[in-house]
Amino acid sequence: MISVSRYSHASVPTEQGTFDLTVYRVDTARAERPTATAEREALLISLGDLLTGEPPFVRIHSECLTGEALGSQLCDCGHQLRGALEKIQKEGRGAVVYLRQEGRGIGLGNKIQAYALQAEGRDTVDANHALGFGADLRDFGAAAEILKAEGVTRVRLATNNPDKVRALREAGVDVASEIRMLAPVNSANQRYLSTKWKRMSHRLDELADLLG
Repeated sequence: MISVSRYSHASVPTEQGTFDLTVYRVDTARAERPTATAEREALLISLGDLLTGEPPFVRIHSECLTGEALGSQLCDCGHQLRGALEKIQKEGRGAVVYLRQEGRGIGLGNKIQAYALQAEGRDTVDANHALGFGADLRDFGAAAEILKAEGVTRVRLATNNPDKVRALREAGVDVASEIRMLAPVNSANQRYLSTKWKRMSHRLDELADLLG
């Protein structure tokens, strides 16, 4: 079982607007499926009243230093995070639960090793396997517990990943609707997105003509 507790809070101005940032401490000691890089902190990025009106727009986002800080074109992570924050500002309410699960749970160093293997011809799944990891080691249980700690039990979830929908519902958070987060396809990310669609069941059918 995963437990969470509030640790710190502040309002911070960003390029997308000012958000409330709440750090939660996460206890994964008794988690049934701990990730390879289980971290002790997670971040709730929120705006407005999440408890009244229609279910709030929510994204569960896993850390991606290369995509977010460096603008890497190999993935869609940076685009998805910025898009979610812009959507929240536009609606005036919503949240991103930011989990410290770099490289789908294998950590930054292993992720860069996986990139090197991809440059040699492997796709993202086979690169993880070559390093001795599963395709995706992330656990979204902490996100569900953080939402429940905030009193949020029903959301409009911004995701292409059915595992996130399943994890929330199993933890008692109802997903009222799913909102696709589609990044532009380019020559650098085409194979990555195609692999997520074909081998990891991510819902990217709208991009089928571009992904092949």
